[in-house]
Amino acid sequence: MRKLLNSELNRLDLDGFKASDKIGVTVVLDNIRSQHNIGSVFRTADAFRVENILLCGITAIPPNREMQKTALGATETVSWQYFEETTQAVEHLHNLGYAVIVTEQTDNSIALEDFDPSPYGKIALVFGNEVHGVDENIVRMAKVCLEIPQFGTKHSLNISVTAGIVLWHIFQQLRNGINI
Repeated sequence: MRKLLNSELNRLDLDGFKASDKIGVTVVLDNIRSQHNIGSVFRTADAFRVENILLCGITAIPPNREMQKTALGATETVSWQYFEETTQAVEHLHNLGYAVIVTEQTDNSIALEDFDPSPYGKIALVFGNEVHGVDENIVRMAKVCLEIPQFGTKHSLNISVTAGIVLWHIFQQLRNGINI
């Protein structure tokens, strides 16, 4: 066994990525503080062919040196938009026919492993602030709340870890609908 060289991975170039089929998912970052977390989400969004990312509130926007440390160029491949308020982004998505799905622990959350995104059509996944989570107003605007079951002592996962887990699950469910 040996590690593959980058040239052996058959990855898309920038133009190929932009022209490629996407999974019909938009990511919404609700007031994310850490630029490293934002960069990690961009990189994960690139890996799983997310349509775009909506950056909201205090969430930093590219170009950003700290973000680039973890994004490794994904801010160039994944489309993004900035909204001053997350509520504006969610209203925009509702108007475009997206089902808004929040990742948050609520009294009515669905465990991630029980969630099937296919009946919803286009979906927007909202990930919240590292300390406060997704804003309560956004939770009320959501169609569904997803929760990753946890069995340790901590109450939450890092936002970039959460995004990776949720996007992998969604990608696994929706990948048959795109040309890979």
